[in-house]
Amino acid sequence: MRLVLLGAPGSGKGTQAARLKEHLQVPHISTGDLLRAEVAAGSKLGLEAKEIMARGELVSDAILLGMLEDRFSRDDTRGGFILDGYPRNLAQADALNALLERIGQPMDAAVQLDVPTELLVERIAGRAAAEGRADDSPESVRTRLQVYNDQTAPVVDFFRQHGKLSVVDGVGSLDEVFTRIVEALAPVPAVG
Repeated sequence: MRLVLLGAPGSGKGTQAARLKEHLQVPHISTGDLLRAEVAAGSKLGLEAKEIMARGELVSDAILLGMLEDRFSRDDTRGGFILDGYPRNLAQADALNALLERIGQPMDAAVQLDVPTELLVERIAGRAAAEGRADDSPESVRTRLQVYNDQTAPVVDFFRQHGKLSVVDGVGSLDEVFTRIVEALAPVPAVG
């Protein structure tokens, strides 16, 4: 199973990806974790990324895609993977699709965790308070969520147009949401 997990900050992507990793027996690939690991390892792409981040700039799509291609070449991804945090825009979705087609590992599914904005604001504010972060005011969270929605709406449409998208209600207990995701990924039995 090659899966992209989509959802706004606070939607529960990371939590559900960890559970899906165990359920599907495939690696969870977070682009943020991948980036940090490449920088720590001092790889060629990691050193390039470190220099860019030191200047306060965003790492280019080309560098991220190179890191993903390298990650997809490892043995543990032969049975699939769960991709979290990528793609974030239409250009990344197109590039990812082209990469996966080229390496013969086309995407199986994309699952979007749907959570109402006010609940996301509540979750992130609660997480910020628990972690002692003052930068996550409700107003700044709403702004970040709007930017996320503006950038990822085309990605959601991309997967919908390719017949790969399942939208799952992300409200409820961890078990309820997990069950909905697993059900959305289950193949529909053939009729006839």
